[in-house]
Amino acid sequence: MGAAPLAGRIALVTGVSRAAGIGDAIVTRLRADGASVLATGWAAHDDAMPWGGGSPARAAAARPQADGADLVYLSADLADAAAPAGLVEAAVDRFGAIDIVVANHARSGSADLLDVTAEELDACWAVNTRASVLLAQALARHHDPTRAGGRLVLFSSGQHLAPMPGELPYALSKAALQGITRTLADRLADDGITVNCVNPGPTDTGWADAATHAAVAGMFPRGRWGQPDDAARLVAWLVSDEAAWITGQTIDSEGGFRRWR
Repeated sequence: MGAAPLAGRIALVTGVSRAAGIGDAIVTRLRADGASVLATGWAAHDDAMPWGGGSPARAAAARPQADGADLVYLSADLADAAAPAGLVEAAVDRFGAIDIVVANHARSGSADLLDVTAEELDACWAVNTRASVLLAQALARHHDPTRAGGRLVLFSSGQHLAPMPGELPYALSKAALQGITRTLADRLADDGITVNCVNPGPTDTGWADAATHAAVAGMFPRGRWGQPDDAARLVAWLVSDEAAWITGQTIDSEGGFRRWR
């Protein structure tokens, strides 16, 4: 690959609300490869989670502070059905086109079968599944098929490899994305857009407590968690010309994770 394999490409990356997250690593890598990026996140969700940091000042300092020639940041709640189309349109307005959508965002939902509520099921589906499909729709409507490099990258989890009974709303909504990848790939193939799904495995983004961190690290052959940069490198390859022949695939990039341990 050349020094700037994504020169001239326009990307939208969702789930960019924390400097320690996968989204931020993807944005950094795509920009380094020459792409212009519209990044978006919904920090209100992260701030309400244990990893939000508690301090509003700390959380605000961790968010992207960017507005320049090749990067703009917009806050958007993907629970709003109008948000996906609005974000794609904003990228086209700002940069003149849209080539790449990386749907990295996620709403966490921890509940088992007896505890789960209809409200949490609906919320996870709206953000994780519905918003991703609406992003695909907006990409199809606005991508110019004469431009090279149409790409859609979805993010799933490990629910297709092992059960996740304590995270039912999250696992269900992510399973739907993994399951729809081939269908979206077929639908968008004639539009010059490839579609692939990434399962990054357990990734160290600061959410785990010390005991969980140590236990999970022991399940990896190298004794370390996946890092945001591991996922970012895979995404950068999938959206490059080098991966133009890859579509409809779910890629489990887990570093040999031994979940059975």
